[in-house]
Amino acid sequence: MRLFPGTITTLAAGLAAGLAAGLALGPIGPASAAPAVPIESVTLTGSGWGHGKGLSQWGAKGAADQGLSAAQILDFYYPGTAPGLGGGSVKVLITADTSSNVVVQHRSRLKVRSLATGKAWKLGKRGAKRWKLTAHGTDTKLSVKTKRWHKVRIIPGQAEFQGKGGTIRLYVPGGAVDYRGRIRSVVPADGQGRDTVNVLSVEKYLRGVVPSEMPAKWNPQAVQAQAVAARTYAIFERDTYHRGAFDVWDTTQSQVYRGVVAEQPESNAAIAATAGQIRTYGGAPAFTQFSSSNGGFTAPGSLPYQVAKPDPYEATSGNPNNSWQVVLTDEAIEAQFPGLGDFEGLDVVKDPAQGGRVTKVTILGTGVDPELTGDQFRVRFGLKSTMFARTA
Repeated sequence: MRLFPGTITTLAAGLAAGLAAGLALGPIGPASAAPAVPIESVTLTGSGWGHGKGLSQWGAKGAADQGLSAAQILDFYYPGTAPGLGGGSVKVLITADTSSNVVVQHRSRLKVRSLATGKAWKLGKRGAKRWKLTAHGTDTKLSVKTKRWHKVRIIPGQAEFQGKGGTIRLYVPGGAVDYRGRIRSVVPADGQGRDTVNVLSVEKYLRGVVPSEMPAKWNPQAVQAQAVAARTYAIFERDTYHRGAFDVWDTTQSQVYRGVVAEQPESNAAIAATAGQIRTYGGAPAFTQFSSSNGGFTAPGSLPYQVAKPDPYEATSGNPNNSWQVVLTDEAIEAQFPGLGDFEGLDVVKDPAQGGRVTKVTILGTGVDPELTGDQFRVRFGLKSTMFARTA
C-alpha cells in the first residue's frame, strides 16, 4: 500500500470495521482494493520570490528602514566579503534587437569606427535620418537613410557607432531605445548573423540597471547596497566568463538593463555615492547574486559567503511576497510529465537547516514518479520561491 501526503490511514479502525461487517454479513470473501480517490489539485502556500541567494532586495529595504547602512547590509548578505574597488567598461548584449542590423538615429557628432583597424569616419550627410550597419561577409556595410536607404561604404571587419556626449537612439523591432556609450554590430560566438552590443563604462551602465532592479525611491541605504551588488555582479561576470563579443545580458540572465529610459535621480545619486565600490572575496570580485525576497531565510550556495541563515529584516519591509498561494491542477502536472499517468500526490522534502526550504519534490502517479530539486520544481511550475508547503 502506498501512503500519499495528506492521507491518514488508521489500520485499527479499518480492521474493526471489517470484523464488524463480517460478523453481521457472514464469512469474509476475497479482499479487494478500494479505488484511489482522485486528486484534482494541490494548493501550495509559500513566501519569498527568487532563488534567495545573497542580497534580498526587500530585506535590504527592511534593514535600511531599521537604520542599517549600505555597508552593514552588504556585510549581512555577503558574510566574509570585504570592500574593494572596481571599474572599467562593460559590453552588454541588447536582446531586444533581434535583427541582424544595427540602426541608429542621426545626431550631431556621430561617428562610425572599424573595430579591425580603429579608423573612424564622421557621419554628417545632409538630410540623414538614420544610419545602418549590416554584415558584408566578414566586413560591415554602412548605409544612410535620407528619403530612402543608400550604401555609403564598406568598413573593414566589425563596426560600431559612437557619439561624443549625449546618447545614441537604437531602433529595435517595435520601437527605439536610448543608450549611453557605443553601439556595436558584432559577430556572435556561433558565427551566425550579427548581434547588437552596447559598450559603456560600468558606472553609466549601472544607471540603467539599479532602478530596473530596485525602486529608486526606496531608502537610500538600500539603493546604495543594490548599486554595490550590481556593480560587483557585472565586474564578476566580465572578469570570470568569456562570452566573446559581450560580457553580460541585459535580462535576468545577468541583471536587467533598460538604458537611459530607466534612469532616476535617486538611483543615480546612490551610484555616485558608492562610485567604484565592490565586494571582494580572496581579493577578487565576489559573485553577488541577489533576488527580490528570500522568504525570511537566505539560501545557501556553493561559495563560502553564500550561507543559509535567518533574515530578520524581511518581515518589517512591507514585502508583498511574505505570503503567496498557488493551485496546481492535476491536468497541469500531468501535462508536464507524460509518463506520470494519473496524478496521485506530492512528496515534498524540506531542509530545516535552510529554514524549511524545499530541496526535493517527488511527483507521485500511477506511472513513473519523477524527482525534481526544489529549484527545478519552482521553475517548472512558475512558483515564486522554494519556500513553500502543501496546504491542501
